[in-house]
Amino acid sequence: MKGNEALAEAAIRAGVKGYFGYPITPQSELLEYMATNLDERGGVFVQAESEVAAINMVYGASGTGERVMTSTSSPGFSLMQEGISYMACAELPCLLVNVVRGGPGLGTIQPSQGDYFQAVKGGGHGDYKLIVLAPNSVQEMADLTFLGFDLADKYRTPTLILADGALGQMMESVEFPEYNPADHLVDHSAWTTRGRKDGKKQNYITSLHLLSEKMEEINVHLQNKYKKIIKKETRFENINVKDADLLIVSFGLSARSSQKALELAREAGLKVGLHRPITLFPFPNAELKRLAKKVKGILVVEMNAGQMLEDVKLAVGNNIPVSFYGRMGGMIPQPDEIVDKLRALSKGKNR
Repeated sequence: MKGNEALAEAAIRAGVKGYFGYPITPQSELLEYMATNLDERGGVFVQAESEVAAINMVYGASGTGERVMTSTSSPGFSLMQEGISYMACAELPCLLVNVVRGGPGLGTIQPSQGDYFQAVKGGGHGDYKLIVLAPNSVQEMADLTFLGFDLADKYRTPTLILADGALGQMMESVEFPEYNPADHLVDHSAWTTRGRKDGKKQNYITSLHLLSEKMEEINVHLQNKYKKIIKKETRFENINVKDADLLIVSFGLSARSSQKALELAREAGLKVGLHRPITLFPFPNAELKRLAKKVKGILVVEMNAGQMLEDVKLAVGNNIPVSFYGRMGGMIPQPDEIVDKLRALSKGKNR
């Protein structure tokens, strides 16, 4: 299946009841799959008139406690930021999907990782975070969809799958796990807006709180929730790190090129390992700090100008050389290019 289609099928199997979206390349197959399949499999598909409309439909539908989602690509995700900030404050669970294309601006429909800052630093206004999951295969496009819904429900927060155009378009074999949504659903009855029939106080969902004391109380609650997520939900993959002298840090599609570069570098006699963050928030700071104590240098590989690079440097401090290699505008780092950077790093050339 295409990555976009695998994600859509996983969402349906995960029990999504509402999809609201607007077509934009290179994620349109996801919307098309939902249009074709969701209504007849127990959900509701709505093509909104814009991305702004779509995210606000998600806001309203999430207030019922059902599993809901939207998907888009970079310019469309920018348009959704106000609504996402509202949902984070109102603690409304949902699944968001950004299949990233090259930017800034309308850019290109080719793959990119240029939306990293937007994804992990909040993106919209205010002090909030999204749980951010970064797949690197079609299989993970499906697997992280199930996980994304579970985490959104568990923590009452929007969860984002940050993929890219190539992962959305490429075709690979995929296996769907046995998954019964009823076994994973969380009781949201305490806060949902399903009306009142028993005389109890009505639930009222909003992100508007005019009293400063109340707004600070909500912010403190959110920050404590994010600390809990950091403690319990950090995920990563380590490859060949036990004897590594050099460490590549890369996520998503660029981690696939990096893994091939690792193999080529080892054939050339360089002891290279790979650390792949799967959660971009929470970022695996503690694990990266631990690995940095064992290696002589780190190479960060991304499809941008160096965005995750900043988080890597914050994690490891100034005690180890950190180099960077990135491609932009829809270009994908090639394994031989990464090996050249590893050779330079091994010779003490921190570029």
